[in-house]
Amino acid sequence: MYAFEVNFDGLVGPTHNYAGLSPGNIASQTHGGLESSPRQAAQQGLDKMWALHELGLPQGVFPPQHRPATELLRRLGHRGSDAEIVARVQREDPWLLACCYSASAMWAANSATVSAGADTRDGRVHFTPANLVSHLHRSLEAEATSRLLRQLFADADHFCHHPALPSLATFSDEGAANHTRLTPEPGQRGLTLMVCGSDEQRPRRYPARQSLQASRAIVRQHLLHDEQVLLLYQNPEAIDQGVFHNDVICVGHRNLLLIHEKALLGQHEALKRIRAAWTADTPLHIEQISEAELPLAEAVSSYLFNSQLVTLPDGGMALICPQECRESAAAKACIKRLLQGDNPLRRVKFFDLRQSMHNGGGPACLRLRVPLSEEQLMAMHQGVLLDAPLYQQLGDWIMRHYRDHLTPDDLVDPELIEESRVALDELTRILQLGNLYDFQR
Repeated sequence: MYAFEVNFDGLVGPTHNYAGLSPGNIASQTHGGLESSPRQAAQQGLDKMWALHELGLPQGVFPPQHRPATELLRRLGHRGSDAEIVARVQREDPWLLACCYSASAMWAANSATVSAGADTRDGRVHFTPANLVSHLHRSLEAEATSRLLRQLFADADHFCHHPALPSLATFSDEGAANHTRLTPEPGQRGLTLMVCGSDEQRPRRYPARQSLQASRAIVRQHLLHDEQVLLLYQNPEAIDQGVFHNDVICVGHRNLLLIHEKALLGQHEALKRIRAAWTADTPLHIEQISEAELPLAEAVSSYLFNSQLVTLPDGGMALICPQECRESAAAKACIKRLLQGDNPLRRVKFFDLRQSMHNGGGPACLRLRVPLSEEQLMAMHQGVLLDAPLYQQLGDWIMRHYRDHLTPDDLVDPELIEESRVALDELTRILQLGNLYDFQR
């Protein structure tokens, strides 16, 4: 059965700003309070999507979530118009207002965990939206993510949707950023790697964001074959140095796994387990990068492992890297070695994603991978699949509706509320999504 791995990228929202809301995410903390450019951020992300489309890869678009999330402020007892509430909360609790304005849903890798139909016992693609309970600003996303996924993948013959896990630390779930699927071909049964924090060896500075209980629950919900699932543990030392998700230090695609030597607890044994579980005739390539080649701190700052691995129409793989990898001598040397090695990697492309990178999200953070057969691809909502007319429409839409500059102090501007709603209302018409947002109902 022929199948595709479709990348769905989060389109950056009009309230993209740097509020430094994510402890453990070094870039987020470093750039907190600085001026952002929502227009540049959205265009940079859109240009990456178009470049992958131009490479011959199917590419989808996830619309932004509506912000500010004033419904939370009303639940917390605030009364009045949205503008009055925003002004009051800015005076009383600027951190809370920043949470309600966060555009972090742009990082679609955190939006959900997806299991391919080839891996599930009922043959359907399964979706579980991430609860993201580790941070308030991200926990606001789960309900809207669920609504979007159910609208895009509505055919129950092909797709199965689960509710987000309970909003408790015990079931803390950060989505596909901690999930890797290895497979000879997208349409064949794959090996699922679920990476989470260890209850026995915990980090000292920052908590692990993915729990073992959450990973186990998703395996059960998605009807995965137990022999094709490996539960692995994050290295707490790496978490304390800024590896808040596994996709900051590891990336896998088809039969290639790129991983830093400090990614996992007991990594030598973990890699042996991966090799033993790989039963396909196609060889599995594991490229481990040592601390001597790329120190952990530089792996985090360059985001080499937050690059995307994609298979090109000619069968070779390409690495989709942030510009920071070109500017790091160590990361650049690693890429050169990988390109010369005995593995499927053939090309590298660098992208300027600085607006996202400054908030702690690289190329892989911006996309959710959804494995689809030809029939499943045809069964999903077609209006979000990128082509030349849609790329042009979205570019024009960004230029008309997005501010070029935004600071945390600008969040109190009541005009920003209306600007965002007008923009998103038009976007739903462009993407043929109907009344997606609460304010449209």
